[in-house]
Order: sequence, then C-alpha cells, then structure tokens
Amino acid sequence: MFRRTFWFTTGVAAGVWATTKVNRKIKQLTPEHLAVSAANKAIEAGGRLKDRAVDFALEVRDNMARREAELGDALGLAAPVDRELPAPRGYAVIENRTTPKYVEGPTHPTYPTYPYNRNEDH
Repeated sequence: MFRRTFWFTTGVAAGVWATTKVNRKIKQLTPEHLAVSAANKAIEAGGRLKDRAVDFALEVRDNMARREAELGDALGLAAPVDRELPAPRGYAVIENRTTPKYVEGPTHPTYPTYPYNRNEDH
C-alpha cells in the first residue's frame, strides 16, 4: 500500500508541476506580456547603447585633448596666453561710387538708388 501512495503522490506532484509550468508559459506568450517583454529588452538595449556611446565620447574627448596638446607642443603654442581682451577693431567702410549702377537718391544721400528697379515695371 505504501508503494501505491508514493506513486500516487509523485504523479500528483508531477501533474501540479507540469500544469504550473504550462500555465506560466502560456502567460508568457500572451500579446500583452510579449509587448512588455519586448519594451523592457529595448530599454535595456538602449541603456547599453547609451553607456557605450558615452564611453566612446569620453574616450574621443580624452584623445582629442591629448592630440591637441601634442600639436600645441610641436607648434610652440604652449606659451601662456594673455587673458586681456584685444583692442576693438575699426572697420573700414568701402564705398564704390564709380560703378554705373550707383546714383545718389534725392531723398537721402546715404541710401543708394539704382536706375533699374524691377519691381516698378510690374
């Protein structure tokens, strides 16, 4: 009698275990669960990609600073920089009054008028 009880209990336990596994698998294959799973995997992949991009950017920045220092040493640009602002530059105004298009207007002497205005023809 003990053997029959043992095998009956073992069969019931195996049935409960198999039913639980099947039900879990069925829940994992529902559209909602698949969508959530895909979204979570996409977020994880995006985070890994972001981390790699940040690491790459930091490495590029470090190498760029090192290379700029090498070039500065090679070109003799490592001298201390004067922190004063440069004097303001004066801009030269270039006026070409010898061109045939330029005609002084009667309204204001500084505004040029041109003898041919395409907008007046229409």
